[in-house]
Amino acid sequence: MRDRYANLARIRTLDPERDHLEIYQTMLRREFCWDLKLGLNLAFNRSFSIPRIAAVHTGTGELTERTQQRIDDTGLLMYEMVLNGFDQPRGREALRRINQIHRRYDIDADDYRYVLACLVVVPIRWLERYGWRRPCCHERQATHAFYRELGRRMGVTDVPASYAEFAAWFDAYDAAHLHPNDDAATIERATRMLMLTRLPRLLTPLGNSLVSAMYDAPLRRATLLAPPGWPIRAGVHLTLRGRARLQRWFGRPRRTPLFADGIRTRTYPDGYDISRLGPPPPPAG
Repeated sequence: MRDRYANLARIRTLDPERDHLEIYQTMLRREFCWDLKLGLNLAFNRSFSIPRIAAVHTGTGELTERTQQRIDDTGLLMYEMVLNGFDQPRGREALRRINQIHRRYDIDADDYRYVLACLVVVPIRWLERYGWRRPCCHERQATHAFYRELGRRMGVTDVPASYAEFAAWFDAYDAAHLHPNDDAATIERATRMLMLTRLPRLLTPLGNSLVSAMYDAPLRRATLLAPPGWPIRAGVHLTLRGRARLQRWFGRPRRTPLFADGIRTRTYPDGYDISRLGPPPPPAG
């Protein structure tokens, strides 16, 4: 049982500002692998559901017509930055590619902040509810610091200065802008398979209802989903809480970090070129 908290003990010796990358890497690759990947999927689903952002995505057709590839591209670019940081060659290249992709669209500054807030707040709140342990203050602060730095390198200004402030900003923006809209519903139906692949195998027969149960009420409203019945919602909650307890009591720290052998995706079974991830450039002229 002592080993179960070895990573946490080491994290608490680090500085969450200076060492934010190491802490965030430990969270993703060793402590909360399945939960943090799922939390990031939920974060992207939510960010796609703000009407202004959803309209951009349905306008390009990338998420609705080339769903698997766009999902894989987004994950690869994000994980390359987490695995390598922003100053190593692959991390720099992933960041450069993200900036190239977004430069062609007229995106409101608050919408950029909202996407960052989703990536910070949604996974942390998932871990607070369903992780095998709650994230500590160092982990919350390091998560905020990682995405604040990502925002700085993307030219996003006025990012709230702490996790608590960013969470409060997220809630206020969510309440003001996360409204029911057809574009969000279209994207959710197209990208639902991303969530279905994250479910434990025993739960796949009830996949669609279970995915809806993992959304909170504001996200279901925005994507025009009826809430699943209370037995499904209760079953999902109890199953995830039971899984967390089993991991806490019987789990062991991961010896081999996630992605130690590279990042595998359905779209690129033989590898990928970072500079070619994402939608192709528009035709010249």
